[in-house]
Amino acid sequence: METPKTLQAAIQHFSDYENCRKFMVAVRWLDEIVRCPRCNSDKVTYLAKARLYRCYGDHPKQKFSLKVGTVFEDSPIALEKWLPAVWLVVNCKNGISSYELHRALGVTQKSAWFMLHRIRLAMQSKSFSKIGGNGGEVEADETFIGGKARNMHLAQHKRRITGTGGKDKSIVFGMLERGGQVRASVVPNLRLETVQPEIKKHVQAGAALYTDEWAAYRGLQSDYAHQVIDHAVK
Repeated sequence: METPKTLQAAIQHFSDYENCRKFMVAVRWLDEIVRCPRCNSDKVTYLAKARLYRCYGDHPKQKFSLKVGTVFEDSPIALEKWLPAVWLVVNCKNGISSYELHRALGVTQKSAWFMLHRIRLAMQSKSFSKIGGNGGEVEADETFIGGKARNMHLAQHKRRITGTGGKDKSIVFGMLERGGQVRASVVPNLRLETVQPEIKKHVQAGAALYTDEWAAYRGLQSDYAHQVIDHAVK
């Protein structure tokens, strides 16, 4: 589809929500058939007044917006601001600051800073979408980064290595899409309230999710095709 060539044209074009909607549909679904981000069904209806889609699948959260499953999700900022911001970032060869973005779009500098981080994240991963889309398979696991246990003195090993990980080590939580991207981040702990938001932030609802039997992964079956790998079974 044809896109604006100048900033003025981009702001004018994307000030119309219908143009934003058509653009998002064309980018997210190449055949331009909207599918539910949770069950991948194309049996959906567009609710024009609410600017939402409704899926007829038998699952919670039947209504969804075009921001669901993208880096724009969980943001109150409208697509009419997001899409000109994307245009600005990808067309400024020398980069753009949050202050420039805030002046150009009429948002606060704090909002502009937040938008820049989200857009740069999408550019870094070469995708504005979460991993595991269209029923993809994603593996999630955690590791502790630090000194090797086998190189430690026995006294150090007993002090620093416990049943739940290593003391004084950094916890890295990662998600791998089979045949695709990897998303990883340092987390403060491995509690449910820390791990599950990370998964929901990066993994598309409806994806096949594989984890170990760690308690923090319990309850994910409501959003994912969650399967548990028991490492104790050989």
